[in-house]
Parts: sequence; structure tokens; C-alpha cells
Amino acid sequence: MSTPEWLAHAPAHARAFLEGRQLDEVECIIADLSGIARGKAMPAVKFAKQTHFYLPSSIFQQTIAGDWADDGDAAFLEPDMVLTPDFSTTRAAPWTADWTMQIIHEMSEQDGTPVPVAPRNVLKRVVSLYTERGWKPVVAPEMEFYLVARNIDPTQPVIPPIGRSGRRAAGRQAYSMSAVDEYGQVIDDIYDFAEAMGLEIDGILQEGGSGQVEMNLRHGDPVKLADEIFYFKRLIREAALRHDCYATFMAKPIQDEPGSAMHIHHSVVDAATGRNLFDGGDGTETAEFLHFIGGMQKHLPSVIALLAPYVNSYRRYVRDFAAPINLEWGRDNRTTGLRVPISDPESRRVENRIAGMDCNPYLGLAASLACGYLGLVNKLDPAPQYAGDAYDSDDGAIPRDLSAALDIFDAATEMHEVLHPRFASIYSSVKRLEYDAFLQVISPWEREHLLLNV
Repeated sequence: MSTPEWLAHAPAHARAFLEGRQLDEVECIIADLSGIARGKAMPAVKFAKQTHFYLPSSIFQQTIAGDWADDGDAAFLEPDMVLTPDFSTTRAAPWTADWTMQIIHEMSEQDGTPVPVAPRNVLKRVVSLYTERGWKPVVAPEMEFYLVARNIDPTQPVIPPIGRSGRRAAGRQAYSMSAVDEYGQVIDDIYDFAEAMGLEIDGILQEGGSGQVEMNLRHGDPVKLADEIFYFKRLIREAALRHDCYATFMAKPIQDEPGSAMHIHHSVVDAATGRNLFDGGDGTETAEFLHFIGGMQKHLPSVIALLAPYVNSYRRYVRDFAAPINLEWGRDNRTTGLRVPISDPESRRVENRIAGMDCNPYLGLAASLACGYLGLVNKLDPAPQYAGDAYDSDDGAIPRDLSAALDIFDAATEMHEVLHPRFASIYSSVKRLEYDAFLQVISPWEREHLLLNV
């Protein structure tokens, strides 16, 4: 049984998964603007004989509904981009019937420059700005999602799944071990898939919603963590399908239940020494720590369209539903949009609680890091720390619908330079097309309250 030469460049967990087995298929994938895996699947023998392949760059102009936005630059030509495998991202696809590997690919123009609209490249661009200044950003994401009953009719509301007790999952059971056990078979498969893929889980717990789960990842490199979230979303969906339910990462899938967030913990270390720039060495907070918060307070409004990318995203920003409605900051205060968790000085960090789990992980991390970067570079001071219930301080900084968020994003030229102007243009075009499509849909609420009353 021959082993493909390229597997020598793959991580040990991928080689271990295939030990004594014949590789059948390789999935060559990238993430589009929505975070959907797109690419090609091919026989392993064919993959071993090629160094790259092509996909049209118009992939990044496709909306979540499958429509195509105009990029204003000879879109009809649909030029190809060059995809080359990043072998460090090789991971098993343990849910498939045959022996399959997934590999995330690098995306470049035909002249070799990175495709500026590709979400993974946007994140790499932001990380490189830190690197140029001798800094190394560190992130630790938290993933929230719902397990829900199968929903094959979009006109019907989403409902919680039936657990092993025969009853539907109940809400307001945060941190309950018995609530997690209700769908323990799904959780078991998530652990098994993650182990086969070499993915590390820091912990899993029951959140406050009916069937809502939170999964924590350990801290690390932003690109690596974004790759892992990209993979995790797929494996979690596959684990749920095995047990006759869906996993959804919608920001607000169930009426009157809490939304699902992707909280992002941030720190920045000196690349040469490994010292946390937020810690003064004697337990004190540094100016850099405050500047990072100041950058988030000033610039987060301009990237809400990336952190909350769909019309449904804004249903999460509701007072007292475990979601922030402000950009205040505070220590160990979950009512603020920016929280400083309890930690030892070396682990001092800032938690961004604004991002929804429906955001593209590459773009969510890029946007959040970009805000902190601008705060560090421009030495921005934050507002005073908020003490008390920050729900009493709706500062109006967070736009409450996608259209308003896009207006702010379009005007944020300083942010465009960080993310890339070309990306900003395409992203806005795609999201405005999605918003226009949404406006054509008449909801049950409108029919119920307006049809005969206005």
C-alpha cells in the first residue's frame, strides 16, 4: 500500500488517521465570504499528480442565497485564481464513507499576489501588520451554536431537538450537565471527529438557550484558529446529522431564546520576547492595553457589518438576552460589549462580545484585530471603565440593522486600508444584494398584523 509523497508534509494526526489505509479522495477547499466551504473533490491519485488548480474569483461575489454581485471590474470575464494546497491544514473528514482528507488552499492571482477578497487572505493581511511592528496577536474564540430539530420547511419556526429523555430541550439551563447529556451522542461524535482531525477542544458546556451549546477553543495564532473554526462548523453539522437533528450557527435561530455569539479573547505579545504587551510586568495594565480597547471602541462600529453579516444577526442585540448592546468596557462585567476577564497578569486579555457565530471566522477575527491594531498604532484612549449594569448605557454605537451597518462600513476608509479596499468594495456589494433580496420577502408578522389592520 503506497503512501502519497505529499502526506510527508501533512500533520502527524493526518498521517496517523491513514495508517494502514488507502486514501481515496482529497477535498480541496476554501472559505467564501459567508464561510461556506467551496472547491473541488478529486481522487487521491489525481491530487498527487498536480501542484495547483483553478477556480473563478467570482466565488467571492456569490451571496448566501446564490445570487451574484457585480464587482464593477469586468465581472463577465470571471478570471481564474490559482489555488495551491497548504499542507499544514490537512485534516481527515471522518464522517465520509471512504477515506478522505480535506486541505485548505492558498489563493493567489495569476501573477502570484494574494487574492485580496479571499477571507483567509484578509486575516493574513491584518496579522502581517502586527508582525511588521514586532507584535504577535493571540486569540481564543468561543463558539456558541444550537442543536435543533430537523427543519425541512423554512416557513415553519425552528424548534429544539428531542433529547434522550424523549422531551424537547429546555432553556434557562446554563451550565447544566444533565442538559448536555440530553444530546450526549452528538457531543460524543463531536469529540471523536475532533480527535480524528487533530482539533483540540478546551471545553463544552450548556448555554442558556434550548439546545444551545458553547464550545471553547484554546488560545493561539489567529489564522490557525480561524481554520479550526471553519473545520469545526463542518464537523459539528455532520455530527448532528448523524443523530437526526441540525446544528445551526445562526445568530438568532429561535424566537425568545438567546442568540449565539463568537466571543473573541485578544492579547498581543512581543514577538521577540513573548511578553504580553497588556501586562506591565508588575501586575499593572499598560498603555497598550488601554489603546487596544480604545481602538475597539472607536472602530468596531465600522466593522459591525462583518461581525453581524446578515439581517438575522441584529436580532441578537436585544437588552438582557446575554448579548451586548453597547461598546462600554469593564472588568468581569458581562453587560459590556468589551469585557476584561479575570486572569493572572500574564494572561491579561480583552474579550470582544460583539461578534455573532454567523460571521465568517476569518473576517470576524480580522475585523476585531484591525480595530485593536488601529488603537495601538494611533494610541487611542478608551472611555472610562463602566461600572454597573451597562444595559443602562445603550450608547447607540452598534447599528441595529444591516443597511445602517453597511453605510458605516462604506465610509470607513481607514479600515478599508487595513482590510484592503478591493475586499471592502466586493463585501459591501454582496451584502447589499443580500439585503435587497431580504426586503422582497414578506414575513408572517407582517401578514398577521398589517394585512387587515392598516
